[in-house]
Amino acid sequence: MAELSLVEFPADDPERARLFWEGLLGEPLTEREPVEGRGRQTRSAAVAVGIHERGPGPGDRVSLPYFTVDDVGEALARVRELGGEVIHPGERWAICRDSEGSPFGLARAIPR
Repeated sequence: MAELSLVEFPADDPERARLFWEGLLGEPLTEREPVEGRGRQTRSAAVAVGIHERGPGPGDRVSLPYFTVDDVGEALARVRELGGEVIHPGERWAICRDSEGSPFGLARAIPR
């Protein structure tokens, strides 16, 4: 089962975006750990809000919801079976499009 775990926003000015989201949410966005990738994110809510510097990649143009899964490979196979598209495959995380072309991410659950 996939759970919504993160909604990430690309930013032309990450510091400006940090101030915006911290002001709106009333919660700090802290630097990510290396295993989490670049950028910052909230830590207290079940669904984190993250920001990262906008770049040329498929996840750098629009906001992306990320769903945590136990096995990214199995989830990618399921995406393809259901008529979706894998844009950026990976073992830790991946970027996909659903059957209607909407982008989303998949991330392997981090053992705690």
